[in-house]
Amino acid sequence: MEPSTTAAINIRYSELADTSCCLSCGGAINYSQPIEGEVCVDLGSGRGTDVIRMAEMVGPKGFVYGIDMSDGMVSKARKNLEKFDVTNAEILQASLEALPLESGSVDLVISNCTINHAENKEKVWSEIHRVLRSGGRFVVSDIYSMEEVPAAYHADPQVVAECWAGSVTRERYLDQVRGAGLDQIKIADESAPYAKGKIQVASWTVMGRRPDTVRCRCQR
Repeated sequence: MEPSTTAAINIRYSELADTSCCLSCGGAINYSQPIEGEVCVDLGSGRGTDVIRMAEMVGPKGFVYGIDMSDGMVSKARKNLEKFDVTNAEILQASLEALPLESGSVDLVISNCTINHAENKEKVWSEIHRVLRSGGRFVVSDIYSMEEVPAAYHADPQVVAECWAGSVTRERYLDQVRGAGLDQIKIADESAPYAKGKIQVASWTVMGRRPDTVRCRCQR
C-alpha cells in the first residue's frame, strides 16, 4: 500500500476511534453464526464490537482475534476488551496482507468494509485462505464500484472513511476471491447502486469456504 494511503487510513480511523459514528458498510456477523468452541477472526475489527459479540458466542472454549492496523482503533478495542472483561479474545495490530496467525488455525473469518482498503487485495484473500482450516468459512461485507475509482480519491481521508476509496468492480472482486482458492461463494445480500463522488458503488455481503481437502479413499 502506498505510504500516503496507509497514513490516510491510520490518521482517519484513529481520529474516529472515540467517536460515536458508524464505520461499517455491513453486518457480516449477522450471517456468520459462530459456533461454541470455534476460533474466529474479525479483519478490520475497529473498536472491537464484533470481537466481543463473537467471544460471547464461541464461549470460553473458543477464541476470537481482532485484526486492525489503526493505532487508535487497536488501543480503543483493547480497552473495550478489558472494560467488559473479555478473556477469550485478543486484538492484534497488523496488515491484512500479513496476518499474524498460524495456517489452518481459524474456523471463521468475518470483515466489515475493510478489504476494499487493501492495496494488495489478492494477498488479503490469499491470507484468508491460508489461515482458514479445511472447510472453514468466511463472511465479508464490503463495497464494490460500478467502475474504476479515480486515483484522486484513493488517499482522500474522508473518502477512505466512507469505505469506497479502494473499491474494485464486482467482477474483479469475485475473481480475487476465487483466485485465492475459496469456493461455495454466494451473495447473502446486495444493495442497489448508489452515488459516491463521481461514481456509483454498491454494498454486499459475500460468503464462502476454504475447500474441504478431506476426500474419500475410493477402492481401486
